[in-house]
Amino acid sequence: MANPTFDTSDAPATAETPATAETPASAGTVAHPRFAEALRELGLDVEVRRFPDATRTAAEAAAAIGCELSQIVKSLVFEADGQPVVVLLDGASRVDVELVRQELGAGSVRRANAALVRETTGYAIGGVPPFGHRTRTRVLADRRLLDHETVWAAAGTPHTVFPLAPKTLIAHAEGTVVDVRERSA
Repeated sequence: MANPTFDTSDAPATAETPATAETPASAGTVAHPRFAEALRELGLDVEVRRFPDATRTAAEAAAAIGCELSQIVKSLVFEADGQPVVVLLDGASRVDVELVRQELGAGSVRRANAALVRETTGYAIGGVPPFGHRTRTRVLADRRLLDHETVWAAAGTPHTVFPLAPKTLIAHAEGTVVDVRERSA
């Protein structure tokens, strides 16, 4: 596996280094250092792409990558009876909090605030990857992620993403496959 390096420069484009729509990992891994370390520890050699414009939302990421919205993995943090839990969901869906509550057997479930997200994962909202978090947290992965051959998730920053087979992604996240998305009427 290649040893990732980090592109921390914000140097402007030049004739030798023109601006591009994306910067692949072959130009230097641009993932968040914590996430790059998680990739190394897991023995994963993935292509991390960096985009000049933020990919904080699923729609922004899908547009930048050129994939279906449902191929984007949202890593969302919830608080269930005071304990953080990560829910992995496709970008075209919304979490049904009641289904999460039932799945966990919790009395109450609510979206985590930004401070809890950062404390739990080590990343800011908009850049939370599906694994490589600061603390070990229960992970629920919605079954619809398995509908795709490849999915795309944040690589620890709002500007970086990486592709992976959904079964592999869920396995590395140590996620439990469940049905927790809202159903269309």
